[in-house]
Amino acid sequence: MAPSTKTDTEVIIGGKVLTLSGYESEEYLQKVASYINNKFNEYNKLDAFRRQPVDRQGVLLQLNIADDYFKAKKQVSDLEDELQAKEQELYDLKHELISTQMKLESSQEQVKTLQEAQNEDAKQIVRLETELKKK
Repeated sequence: MAPSTKTDTEVIIGGKVLTLSGYESEEYLQKVASYINNKFNEYNKLDAFRRQPVDRQGVLLQLNIADDYFKAKKQVSDLEDELQAKEQELYDLKHELISTQMKLESSQEQVKTLQEAQNEDAKQIVRLETELKKK
């Protein structure tokens, strides 16, 4: 369903049929209702919760859901920070790799130049030895 189309979905929350409206998919709205029901069922197992007045139970559920939200938001923030640190580390490693590759290429050029000079020197030695033998 397109995000701009409003969806009306019947869900059951706390044993009551409610109609949720929103721009999300029906599956998403059912998932939200299921989350709320699971929280309600989780807390309804506790004697201390069941002994509270209904309005206080609602507030306690709201507080718990808000707590879940803020913990999830913090976790996302922490993961984003970790991702940013890893991206910076990756950037630094790529930079170091490029720098090392440039040094390697420079060293290879120096080795090639020195080998050519050594070959020329060896040829010069052979020429000089040959001239000495002729004398």
